[in-house]
Amino acid sequence: MPVDVSPLFAPLTIKTRTLRNRIVMPPMVVLRGITTPEGIQWYGEHAAGGVSLVIVEATAVNRFGADLTVQTLKPLVDAIHDGGALAAIQLFPVTFDFPRVDPLPTPNDLSLEDIDEIAANYATATEICAQAGFDGVEPHGAHNYLINQFFSPEQNERTDAYGGTIRNRMRFGLRIVNTIKPLCSDMLLLYRHTPAGKGYGIAESLILADELVEAGVDILDISPASVDAPGDHAAPFKKCGVPVIAVNALDDIDRALEVLAEDRADLIAVGRGLIAEPDWANKIQKGRFDDIVTCQRCDEGCFGNLKTGIPVQCVERGTI
Repeated sequence: MPVDVSPLFAPLTIKTRTLRNRIVMPPMVVLRGITTPEGIQWYGEHAAGGVSLVIVEATAVNRFGADLTVQTLKPLVDAIHDGGALAAIQLFPVTFDFPRVDPLPTPNDLSLEDIDEIAANYATATEICAQAGFDGVEPHGAHNYLINQFFSPEQNERTDAYGGTIRNRMRFGLRIVNTIKPLCSDMLLLYRHTPAGKGYGIAESLILADELVEAGVDILDISPASVDAPGDHAAPFKKCGVPVIAVNALDDIDRALEVLAEDRADLIAVGRGLIAEPDWANKIQKGRFDDIVTCQRCDEGCFGNLKTGIPVQCVERGTI
């Protein structure tokens, strides 16, 4: 019998924004630039592929007000909106490059003045994003990067107000959220978090998540969200009272539908599957399953290219 994919295409309203379906393009660095013609085309094509929300790749907050301005970002936002999707952007606390040459700072490297500067940069970035027309912003608190390291008792060795107890280790991420929430206007505020990491598990993450929601986070983006079953590590966060995004091999339609059917998350994010097939959502909705270019998890053209500093592509379809 035909697969009923209608749960994937139910709209979802969050505050003043309505997502046309439950499919999200997660933030993925693709090395095309976000204000270049190539980058704008990339994001516009993926929006037109049928997703409801495009989260633009991790972008350092200290770029805003320099090369990233309302004028340089508006064409990107317009391209995503023209494709029918909402536009969000993931905000990264420090400069980073691929391939990486210099090590990124850790919590133990930062002075209080450095922390103040990062918070101020987040404020500037959020103001510019709002003026450029973005529908949302997302601090990157996941994947063992700086904000996540602050939360980790194994990596955060600070002895001041930003280290030690879980309340102190949450302080950096919460400061960023509290700084930008008043500046979001009617934008959505997302937060990406890894549910189990170095020295902490889901129980500790739920304490953080409750605080994030209390501070005004509208969407919890849980990554990775699956261990033993699709979205099983996202499911506990449903109790926090805001929509939850799950990710991890959810271009498998059965897995994606299971997440929604079991109410483990409200939105499913497809990453490498959209690199392989930008029209994944449209083809699913039209029942064109056999026409989908399928990600083979080879990681050759995506992660492989990223590590060598050349634009990400899928070897299954050639350059996109």
